[in-house]
Amino acid sequence: MIFRSKFSDVDIKKIGVYQFITSNPYGIDDDKAIFIDGNTDKKLTFGQLKTNSKKFAFGLINKIGFKRGDVLAIYSPNHIDYPVVIFGAIAAGGIVTSVNPEYTSEEFAFQLKDSGASVIICHPDYLEKAIKAAKVANIPESKILLFDENEINDFLPFLFLLSNQEINPVEYTPEEVKSTTAYLCYSSGTTGKNKGVEITHYNMVSNLTQMDIFEDQINHENVHIGTLPFFHIYGLAFLIHFVIIKGGSSVILRKFELEKFCRAIQDYKVNIAPIVPPIVLLLVNNPIARKYDLSSLKLAISAAAPLSKDLCKKFVEIYKAPIKQAYGLTETTPFAIVAKTDNIVDGSIGILLPNVECKIISENNKELEYDEEGEFCIRGPNVMKGYLNNKEATDACIDSDGWFHTGDLGYADSQGNFFIVDRVKELIKYKGFQVAPAELESVLLTHPSIIDCAVTGIYSDEQATEYPLAYVVLKQNEIQSDELKKEIKDFVSQRVAPHKKLRGGIYFTDKIPKTPAGKILRRFLKERARNESI
Repeated sequence: MIFRSKFSDVDIKKIGVYQFITSNPYGIDDDKAIFIDGNTDKKLTFGQLKTNSKKFAFGLINKIGFKRGDVLAIYSPNHIDYPVVIFGAIAAGGIVTSVNPEYTSEEFAFQLKDSGASVIICHPDYLEKAIKAAKVANIPESKILLFDENEINDFLPFLFLLSNQEINPVEYTPEEVKSTTAYLCYSSGTTGKNKGVEITHYNMVSNLTQMDIFEDQINHENVHIGTLPFFHIYGLAFLIHFVIIKGGSSVILRKFELEKFCRAIQDYKVNIAPIVPPIVLLLVNNPIARKYDLSSLKLAISAAAPLSKDLCKKFVEIYKAPIKQAYGLTETTPFAIVAKTDNIVDGSIGILLPNVECKIISENNKELEYDEEGEFCIRGPNVMKGYLNNKEATDACIDSDGWFHTGDLGYADSQGNFFIVDRVKELIKYKGFQVAPAELESVLLTHPSIIDCAVTGIYSDEQATEYPLAYVVLKQNEIQSDELKKEIKDFVSQRVAPHKKLRGGIYFTDKIPKTPAGKILRRFLKERARNESI
């Protein structure tokens, strides 16, 4: 069966991203501070954002020869001028590729070459890596510009491009809106080489429209905490674009640090916190969070990785604020399934957004019914154009009927609530039985000694099957011991079916490797498990 949204389809405007985000549907004033630097208190108003982005666009075109269709790379942690650079490049008819600042120069060079970027806007702290990457990608040093106001070793600040004149932002025909790429966001790379996801103007406008209608309880009075990385689609779409459309405010933090995060919520009376499960885990378990007054929080939204029921329950108990889940991928720009704030169902990732369809399929492509587990396939106007220069990968995940095969495993109940189980590719196969790592992780996190964990599979030649194996991070003051390992193993065994037992063993570790979005990097754990004796 095909699952459809409970909402009527909404009309999607066929206009460019710049025209849409400056359309001001809720009539906010130009002097409204949309972005606030949580460290310096510097503010960027709606009026300044529009003016500065058009001035930057003029400079891009007239000072360094940026042309329609050119690609600008941003290599920086969160910065108050990040939105100016984004919308300046978009106004000039360009494409933005946002880059993880923690990438090595080699990883950055790959994205520069793959995306065809010709200009780099870089944070001063990352200049050295940017210079190396630009050299490999044949980008002249004159095309590297810096955030902030200072010139460093002849590298100019991007403010140098802000002209006295403003551009008339490039406009697109309805056909161009659907076909023209606005963003090149690179997949998180949990497997293999990163792929450039082509997000069109129509994709972004669609998802913002879908979310605007769906999130009717979020408005211009809301203050959001901006700690999610802007280079990631979740931060890019929600904390920059969506906040502007709603006319709210975003308190920007360079990166997540628990103390600064809590202080910003307290000082700026933040009431909406878009976060990821590792942050929820810290807010629940770390005593630092209790030092601050977080009573202004009215809603937390967790996405990018599954969140356990137990963790949700603890969060609500401590902070007296609802926490809901949202589901999406870079390839769906990103949101597809989101929980309604006034109807949060335990353990559910939510319901379908307007204009989104989903079918759930078995391993042999059979369409499944209610309460049957299978792979989510998503269809809607927010599904990407494809992977850049990679028709093979595009065809492998978007079928001839336009269904995007997500690789995520889950089910829907008869009320239209969706539940995620795990990644199809991450399932552990124990003697023909499928074991979902996320399920075992949610059990492990209920153990009183464990603060974080990850489960992966390790192949046993002896038994010719995979065994589930757990890496666990203990709470402070807990002592590592064989006795504790046995206790944890028994704890899990008492709570799961026999085929889900941790036959691969328990390993203590100081940290679980994760992407900036909070997804567990299981491939690193698999490699590590191979090197450790069982």
